[in-house]
Amino acid sequence: MRERGLGMAEENIVTDVGGRVCAIALAPGAKVGAGEDVVLVEAMKMEIGASSEKGGTVKSILVKPDEMVEEGQVVAIVES
Repeated sequence: MRERGLGMAEENIVTDVGGRVCAIALAPGAKVGAGEDVVLVEAMKMEIGASSEKGGTVKSILVKPDEMVEEGQVVAIVES
């Protein structure tokens, strides 16, 4: 997470696994709670969520459905 001016902080949402983006759970501007999935990645026939640690508002989604991602890749940014 990095601090920004005016007390706003950004959290990079990263995927724990490499695979195919199978769903975007929340759109930019949506509220997200702590632990809530923002993007779902399919790996080894399982859907694994990339979730927000603290919650806030989805600032941007950096991937598209069916896009291949790598483990540790930033897939979204949440502002709190």
